[in-house]
Parts: sequence; C-alpha cells; structure tokens
Amino acid sequence: MSDPAGRPRVVVSVPPHLRAEFFTAEVWQQLDAAAELTVLDEHRDRTALAAALPGARALVTSWRSPRVDARLLDSADRLELVAHTGSAVAPYVDEEVFRRGIQVTQAGDEMARPVAEVALAFTLSLLHRIHRFDHALHDGTPWAEAVQAPPSHEIHGSDIGVIGASRTGRAYIAMVRAMGARVRVTDPFLSEADAVALGVESVPLEVLLTRSRIVAVHAPVTERTHRMIGAAQLALMPDGAGLVNTARAWLVDEKALLAELASGRLDAAIDVFDEEPLPVDHAFRALPNVLLTPHRAAGSVEVRQRLGASAVGEVVRLLAGQPLLHTVTADALERLR
Repeated sequence: MSDPAGRPRVVVSVPPHLRAEFFTAEVWQQLDAAAELTVLDEHRDRTALAAALPGARALVTSWRSPRVDARLLDSADRLELVAHTGSAVAPYVDEEVFRRGIQVTQAGDEMARPVAEVALAFTLSLLHRIHRFDHALHDGTPWAEAVQAPPSHEIHGSDIGVIGASRTGRAYIAMVRAMGARVRVTDPFLSEADAVALGVESVPLEVLLTRSRIVAVHAPVTERTHRMIGAAQLALMPDGAGLVNTARAWLVDEKALLAELASGRLDAAIDVFDEEPLPVDHAFRALPNVLLTPHRAAGSVEVRQRLGASAVGEVVRLLAGQPLLHTVTADALERLR
C-alpha cells in the first residue's frame, strides 16, 4: 500500500513525548520525505498497531511498544524492517520475525558512551564518598559528623571490576583505564585476545568481586544472568567497596543488595530498579550510602536524538535499497534483552 505519490508506508510506534526527544525537525523531515507515515500516539495499543501494519514496509518501535509476534505479523503483509529506537530488542520482537525474513535493527551503539559516562560519574562518586557527604549536609548533620565516612580513594591505581564486556562495558573500560584504574573483567564471551586488546585481566566472577574496589555491572539480560549478583556474591566484596548498576535490575538481587547496604558495609550507585517508578517509601531512598538516579543513564539530549536518527537512518536505507548498519540476528537476540 502506498500513497498517491507512490511512496512506501512506515508505521511509527513512538509516543508524542518520545518523538519530541528522538526526532529533530531535520530527522523527522527526512523520514517524512521518504515515506507516508502512520504515527501511533497510543503506541502500546496492539489493536491499533495491527490495524496500521497492513501495507507497511517498516515499523519504528520504542520502549513499551507491543511485542511483534506471529499474531501481529499476520497483519504485516509487506513488512521488511522493525527498527527499534533503543538497545534491548528482545522484548519487542519474537523469533517469528526472523523466520519470516524481516530485518531487525537497534540503536544500542548510540547509548554505550553516555551510559558509560554515568557509570564513570557513579564510580568517582563512590570512590570519593560524595554521595555520603551530600546526604549528610542535606540532612542537616553537624559538620564534624558530616565529614565522617569510610576512606575515600582516587580512581588512579584503584581496582575496578567490570561484569560484562558489552558495548557499554567496553566504553566504561576505556574511560576508567584512561584515568589509571586497573581493570578486571568477567565475561564468558571475552576471548584472551580481546582481553589483551582491552588492556584488562579476564577473571572468574568470584575473583573479580573479592579484588575490586568498585564493581560495575554491564552484562546483558539473559536467563543465565538473572540475579547473578546475589547475597553470596555481595558477601565476597571487600568492606567499603561499591557497586555500580546502570544496566538492568534483573542482574542484581535487590533484596540481598538492600541488606548489605542497610548494614553500611557497602556503597552503591543505582539507576535501575525492580519496580519503576521507585516507590517513595522504598528503603533505598533513606540510605546515606546509596546514590540513586531514576533510570536516566541514557537520558541526555544528545543520545536521545542519536537514537532517533539511527532508527530513521535504517528506514531510509531500507527504502533506498541500501544495506542496513545495525541489524540484529536471531542468534544475537538473547544478548540484546
């Protein structure tokens, strides 16, 4: 199905507030010039999406879009591409998409550096106990008491552990190494040659936990990584160590982490939670040794615009008959959850 001018049709399943963040006027004009657009404001409505898909050659998805499964695909008689504006595509496409020869792309490459920057900011904050001092001064703690905290450390010469040499993990590794940190990595997919190229030591998880002043989590969401950091793993971390999680709450046992943090033995900086929005009465909010942000590690103006530009670029390339740049294979789907 095309418009009278013969243009192909594209469905944009992105709500208004995200369209404003993702698509600059220039990028939106580029998409509008390339195709007839069907824009879904109620982007979580499966019925509306099913009605929009017949005749469409491409679908642009965003967070909380309906999962494209066999039932939706039965309405997608001409669909060639699902272009996701985020990184984790597994919640949004079923394996049936690949079986039907439909290409899938994601924009995760654009998120790696900004999320790594936030992880670095978290790391520096935990090392220098900035979060503890900030809590104390905001709470009205007397100056003499406010300065009391576990010893602070510089990142230069510190032992940093990285769980997962993902895109974000590698960007983080480059940053902390540039600042003089010694880095160990746990990742079953990391070869010795890659470890040498990254300038890191590849070690088992238990070794990494026992030897790291800061542990940064950058692993993918898979069945094997669910709650991979639990009570037993947290107990291996040295007193005064810090945990940084800008990846997924899925990776850490939140109850076990809360128990360690409530004891004051460890510090943490957390951007992702089991329940979001984080309840106003959640125990994390009251702990002075915890730095919290509301799942905004990839929230910069620049990265949001790059996510939109990446997805639009893939659609335009498809319609022009050009190779796509950020395709996801069925085999890689598990690592992009």
